[in-house]
Amino acid sequence: MTRYRVSHRTSYRYGLAVNDAYSVACLLPRPRPHQEVVDARVITDPVPDELDELLDVFGNRIVQIGVHHRHDAFDITATSTVDVGVQDVPDVAWSWEEVARRAAVLRGAESLAVGPYRASTSASTPVRRHDLLDALADKIFLRNRPIVEAVHALSHEIFESFVFDSTATDWATPVDTVLEQRRGVCQDFAHLAVAVLRRVGLPGSYISGYIETEPPPGQPKSIGADASHAWCSTWIPEHGWLDFDPTNDQLPPERHVTVGWGRDYADVAPVRGVVLGPSAQQIMTVAVDVSRVSPSPAAESGRSRN
Repeated sequence: MTRYRVSHRTSYRYGLAVNDAYSVACLLPRPRPHQEVVDARVITDPVPDELDELLDVFGNRIVQIGVHHRHDAFDITATSTVDVGVQDVPDVAWSWEEVARRAAVLRGAESLAVGPYRASTSASTPVRRHDLLDALADKIFLRNRPIVEAVHALSHEIFESFVFDSTATDWATPVDTVLEQRRGVCQDFAHLAVAVLRRVGLPGSYISGYIETEPPPGQPKSIGADASHAWCSTWIPEHGWLDFDPTNDQLPPERHVTVGWGRDYADVAPVRGVVLGPSAQQIMTVAVDVSRVSPSPAAESGRSRN
């Protein structure tokens, strides 16, 4: 496993002082079979009047922050130390059709855990260009194609056929626009991959997190590494969730720190909130740094944390 230290700072500057502010932050990494959270915390400036942590319906760590006095600037800084390994890729013979069939007939707790990610689209990522979505799905999900092979092909197709362009979209850009322009950023490519998975009946979840900012010597810098990153995951029977990163064409992803997951970006937006005060300009800046502390103490001792 590799140990990473992550810093994510969101800064707001107000043209005129505000009277009250309330924010909700999804910035604290959560444990996974291949990820152990050593330490994670959120601090703010000014010191908040209200600070609570809870788990949302998806199990993500959510911090609620209230600053109930006048202020003209607000900083939210999340710092964490995380040990990360690489997911195992299952050696299964199931076709994607069989996985879709088994996902559709789940019952009980497993249905509650997987079902929300099977909806064809979610409220914040509607798709109307079904012709373009179906063309992409039909190219990838060939009859009786093994599930892992199909997912890898989907990742590769998005990587090869869509252009990473940080100026092409914003957080609210619909999947239709990405399909038409064939360009976007990691958030768009994750939404697109999830939409394709759900279109053919497979569960697809949207994952928010980070990639190592500076890779080890000799390895290429990952696309989208200077900010929060997004990738996705699909469910496989008797294995669980398998992540893949279409922005960098990685299955499983490498050098990725998971914060949380949901149906789409809206479920795991890093910071959102409201302010009360006079109408004035608001400037937001974000700074992210992911640094490696390698190897992790667990790796040095030979003690597995998987």
